Amino acid sequence: MPSLTLRFSPRGCSRVRMADEEDEAGYDEEAEDGGGGLEAGGHGKRKRLFSKELRCMMYGFGDDQNPYTESVDILEDLVIEFVTEMTHKAMSIGRQGRVQVEDIVFLIRKDPRKFARVKDLLTMNEELKRARKAFDEANYGS
Repeated sequence: MPSLTLRFSPRGCSRVRMADEEDEAGYDEEAEDGGGGLEAGGHGKRKRLFSKELRCMMYGFGDDQNPYTESVDILEDLVIEFVTEMTHKAMSIGRQGRVQVEDIVFLIRKDPRKFARVKDLLTMNEELKRARKAFDEANYGS
């Protein structure tokens, strides 16, 4: 089995293919974005949900304009794993079986960077709601 090598640079983390891996049967880069879900047995290629957004984010943070597909896939796997774990944890606290904003805030309260970002996003969301309401009242007169 060929080994996986990751290349770390200021532009990001990218997977480097080994020479003996190129001839490996069953690896089809084009098929990853197609199809729907997992194949029978749970071992298959799944549809990538956030590839476009992650590519843009990676570029914005200094990666190449067209990052390696493998890098995007690894990052997407990490994002999905994080969101899944947070959702499961949030469902187990507060009201059972429901995810509420307060549950997410509670889970990240000890991580200052995440907490500050969530606080900023919630504040901005409230400001946008107020601005929309004021705009609608000005245009449609309530």
